[in-house]
This record gives sequence, structure tokens and C-alpha cells, in this order.
Amino acid sequence: MEHEELMEIVEEAERLLEEKNFYAIKLLLQEMEPADIALVLEEFPDKKIGILFRVLPKDLAAETFVEMESENQELLLSSFTDSEIKEILDELYIDDTVDIIEEMPANVVKRIINNSSNEARKTINEILKYPDDSAGSIMTTEYVRLDEDVTVEDALKRIRRTGVDKETIYTCYVTKPDRTLLGYITAKTLLLSDDEQIISDIMETNMIVAYTDEDKEDVVKEMSKYDLLALPVVDKENRLVGIVTVDDAIDVLEEEATEDVEKMAAITPSDRPYLSTSVFEIWKNRIPWLFLLMLSATFTGAIITAFESKLTAVLIAFIPMLMGTGGNAGGQSSVTIIRGLAIEEIRMGDIFKIIFKELRVSLLCSISLAIVNFGKMMLIDKILFKNPDITANVALAVSLTLVLVVIAAKLVGCCLPVLAKRVGFDPAVMASPFITTIIDAVSLLIYFNIASSILSL
Repeated sequence: MEHEELMEIVEEAERLLEEKNFYAIKLLLQEMEPADIALVLEEFPDKKIGILFRVLPKDLAAETFVEMESENQELLLSSFTDSEIKEILDELYIDDTVDIIEEMPANVVKRIINNSSNEARKTINEILKYPDDSAGSIMTTEYVRLDEDVTVEDALKRIRRTGVDKETIYTCYVTKPDRTLLGYITAKTLLLSDDEQIISDIMETNMIVAYTDEDKEDVVKEMSKYDLLALPVVDKENRLVGIVTVDDAIDVLEEEATEDVEKMAAITPSDRPYLSTSVFEIWKNRIPWLFLLMLSATFTGAIITAFESKLTAVLIAFIPMLMGTGGNAGGQSSVTIIRGLAIEEIRMGDIFKIIFKELRVSLLCSISLAIVNFGKMMLIDKILFKNPDITANVALAVSLTLVLVVIAAKLVGCCLPVLAKRVGFDPAVMASPFITTIIDAVSLLIYFNIASSILSL
């Protein structure tokens, strides 16, 4: 929904709320998608969110609740009676309930648990035991299970009877009575098969599965690789304990992408949205990295101090350009390699292929930059701006430095993420900030040594 359209609905809802025309508000909101309703509610003051939420039909209210920010969820749960909480929980899938619990303070969690059914409470506690980064933590236990010896007709009857409470009915899982996974069958196969056919005769047994302790990011990659709408999760005895659905996979992809971007920008990852994060929390996430980068940058200061006696004004003027170009060149390579490692397009064994390719790319880039820079210095700086300090030797020194800096930057940029992954670090940590700091120091060393040689400083 476009922002302008959303704000028009907000204005209309405000008008109807002032008139206390709750029936009209209900008609206005119930035609919208839950995610859009959540956005509308976020535009209202805290006191009015509860009023608007209670106008929604029960099933739509539950779907909207899942889409709301955790702060608004906590606000509503704190204002709900126990019976209202129970009504919401009865409409939620187990995995959504678990996600909400993980975001709530202890007093709210206690009320959620107390108002859950015994069966739901048991399942919630089991899922919460799994590590946060595991497949078990994002799975749902609400799937369709079929016996291998039933007919298609009986299977369809079971789906009609139990499917309304399941997160997906397109893929059904065939198990033994002890939940040992045997295979799966799709709704399409069931609908196109004869009623008398036995499930074991038409089910698929070649399956991709995840284990409860498997990293959730690896699980999502498997789903993406094989275009799966759902992936069964089994324990070490191959017993089906849940499934990971595509909507949860998308959430994981979003979380991982956000985390990688934050690490690449030298920020400690946060689970909370930016506008909902306090200034102190943002400060706490950023300041350690800024301290580290600030201290590491002292190396560049030390290098400049060491060569201070040999520096001339004309040489100093080109330091920002050389350091900036080196940082940009290294950043290009590092981001490309980090992305390749993340989607497993690049593997550890490809390190020499990567170096050889980046070396050729860096030669082409650096020579192109050096030629343009030499021409710019001689034509614009020397002739047009009439700068007498710009000589052919100065332009040569800067251009030759540019060649070596770009080559060094691209090699560092492509190697560091691979080496980081090799020793167990997140490659995203080795992105622009760290690489730029390293390249700054390397650039200065190359520049001052080349300038000293060519200009006899």
C-alpha cells in the first residue's frame, strides 16, 4: 500500500473514531491486509491503538497482532484481560506465539503462558529450549501428518478435519505412529489421484530435511536452493518434530541481511527497529567499533609523522585521493566476496581463483585510473590551474602509487573475508571499515616510498 493511501485511511479512521462510529471503522479496516492494518495502528497514540484493535474481527485481529511491532504488542497485551489474551492466542500459530514471547518482558510472558492451553504451553516450552540460531527455534509444530497405509480419500478427509488449524496444508508429511518420517505428499498429488490409492504408493520418499540443532541460516539456504515452501525438521532419530515454512524463512533472510549490513558498517547488530531503539542503545552498539577504528587509525598518523620531514605541500594534497580510492577499491572487492560467501557461490577452496581474478581486475582498474589521473594532473592541475609544483615526476609518483594501491586494496579486500571465514569469524566484520583502515596505512607506505624514490626526497 502506498504511503499516501495509508495516510488517507489513517485520517478517515481518526474522523470515524472522533465520531465514535466503530462499525464504520470495522468496515474500513477489515478490507485491508493485516500488515497494512498494523501500519495504520502505528500512526495512532497508544491510548487509541487498543480501541481500534478491539474493533477488528477475532481472526483478523490475531493476524494483525502478529504483524505489529513488539512495542505495540506489549502495549496491547498489558491492557488486555486474560480472556482477551486467550482469544488472541487461540488464533495464533505456535511459532508466532513463540516469536512474540521472545520479544516480551517477563511479566507479559507469564500472562501469555498462563493463558495458553496445556498442549500449547508444552509445545512452546519445547521450542524455547532450542538455541536462538537453530532450526528448532523457528519451526512450527502445526503441520498435517498422514499415515502411510490410508487411502487418498481418507487423507483428504483428515486434511479437511484438521487442516484449518495448520500453518500449511499444501505439503503433508507421512510418518509412522512414532512420528518417524517416511515421506511427503502434496495436496496437488492427492487431488489428482484416485480415492482408492494408498498413500505409501504415491508419496515422495526423496526428501530434504533439517535437524533441530542445525543453523537456521543453513536451513533457509536449503529452502532457497531447492525452492521449498516448507522443510521438515527431524531429531536425531529421524522423528518429525516440526516444519519451517517459507514465511519464517523470509524473516530469517531479512534478519541475516540486516545483521550483515550492520556488521559491514561496524555496528553491533540489534534486533529492534531503528525508531524503536533508544539513543543509549544505539550509542552502545556503535561506540566500541568507533573506539577500535579510531585507535587503529593511529597507524596512519604514525606513518605520516615518520615521513613528515620529507613531505611537501603538493604531496600532502594527494593523500586523501589515494586513501579514498584505495578504500573504495578494497570495499568493492570485499562486498563482492562477502556476498558470494553468504550465498555459498564462493567456497574456501576458491581462494586462488579469487586472487587471480581480482589481480587481473585490479590491473585493469588501476592502469585506467593512473592514466586518467596523470592526464588530469598535467592538463588541469599544471596547465589550467597553473600550479608550478605539479611536475611530470610528481604526477608519475602519484599515478604509480595509484596503481599499486588499487592492486593492494583489491587483494586485501578479497582475501580478508575468506581468511576470516576460515578462522571462524563472520566475513561481514572484515568489510569496509577494517579494510579501509588497513588500506589507508598501506597506501601511505606505498606513496611515501615511491615519492621518496622518484623525487629523491
